[in-house]
Amino acid sequence: EADRPGFGFSFYHFLALSVDTLQFLLFLYIQQLNKVSLRTSLIGEEWPSPRYRSQSPDLTEKSSCHSKNWNDYSHQAFVCDHLSDLLELLVDPEQLTASFHSTHSSLVSREAVVALSFLIEGTVSEARKIYPLYELALWQPLHADSGFSKTSKAFSFYKLEAWLRACLTGNPFGTSACLKSGKRLAWAHQVEGTTKRAKIACNTHVAPRMYRMVVMSQVYKQTLAKSSDTLVGAHVKIHRCNESFIYLLSPLRSVTIEKCRNSTFVLGPVQTALHLHSCDNVKVIAVCHRLSISSTTDCVFHILTPTRPLILSGNQRVTFAPFHTHYPMLEDHMARTGLAAVPNYWDNPMIVCQENSSANVFRLLPPCEFYVFIIPFEMEGDTTEIPGGLPSAYRKALGQREKKIQIWQKTVKEARLTKDQRKQFQVLVENKFYEWLVNTGHRQQLDSLVPPAAGSKQAAG
Repeated sequence: EADRPGFGFSFYHFLALSVDTLQFLLFLYIQQLNKVSLRTSLIGEEWPSPRYRSQSPDLTEKSSCHSKNWNDYSHQAFVCDHLSDLLELLVDPEQLTASFHSTHSSLVSREAVVALSFLIEGTVSEARKIYPLYELALWQPLHADSGFSKTSKAFSFYKLEAWLRACLTGNPFGTSACLKSGKRLAWAHQVEGTTKRAKIACNTHVAPRMYRMVVMSQVYKQTLAKSSDTLVGAHVKIHRCNESFIYLLSPLRSVTIEKCRNSTFVLGPVQTALHLHSCDNVKVIAVCHRLSISSTTDCVFHILTPTRPLILSGNQRVTFAPFHTHYPMLEDHMARTGLAAVPNYWDNPMIVCQENSSANVFRLLPPCEFYVFIIPFEMEGDTTEIPGGLPSAYRKALGQREKKIQIWQKTVKEARLTKDQRKQFQVLVENKFYEWLVNTGHRQQLDSLVPPAAGSKQAAG
């Protein structure tokens, strides 16, 4: 009867999406982390303020990472310097004065402290287990310090602020701590010549599972490969790596790649977010839940993702292409991270920050330029093909190229060359191939795959 007039029905399902308002306010506020004031820079007070940092000996230590995004000492300084503002942002308006400042009688709700747990967490007596801030603040033995009142079921603004200031320390599982005291990594493959500037470390031997981190900074002209429990579920941060080929073939929690140039990154499945910032001429090959990019130039992304890639501000000449490789444990690693071959929105990016030149900010790789990527390492596992296969246009382009190769081989075979002619012809082809390797820059990639001599030094670990 659905075909009869008057009997058509439509059902709409709406998915309600929401975020916690107070947490969102905190998220917006901490975007000032990278705010630079030209006026204060001219008078020698560029953020973060050295005047404040000098109050704490822990904050005066020189960070081993120069990126403000990664500098946990700067993060701590920012939170300490703006703690009153952060708390006032979360307080109900009736608890503030007409100028929106707190008083000695101001109260902070439990919901506000729960939201503040978005930024702050901790331990009791340096125990290994990590608790969100609200659990610590509501713990009975700490009520006197945190200012919680069972009568009002809220916190005293000034007691809570004083308690936080007294207890707040740097993140022991953050990037700075990992670079400073983390364990060096041993690599499955590493060519000679690692520069002294390179810093590669992990904290998996001391950090709780959700806080595992691997940091790679200033790797130059290296081919590095690793697949091990050290990487499983780790947050990977890659910084200032140039002219290198890096293979991280394990299921990863998240990956951040910043200020890298002329490099290729082949990643195992990334469970949450893969983010690139300020990269130039970088190729990324990965399965990930979410890809976002900002301030990149001439970068290529061979991606399998169930969400639309996010193009943030400052990007130029971005190329998206289908995921085009596999390794034996890939499908097993995808299952462990909850990622599947479908849906795949690699070719449907979303431009989040509209700019004047954003109309042509990205392109899809033409099939005529497409080649599969072979991971040159032996591993155990069952994956023997690209998960989900290739889009038809790219599959067809590969088929046409294969036909050309077969025609070439047939032509050479039917030429009936003599033994000397075959040798001469082989030398000619090899010379042309070598010239092509040099001109395209692929020679470094092939040379770096030659196994190091027995007894050669590798990173300790």
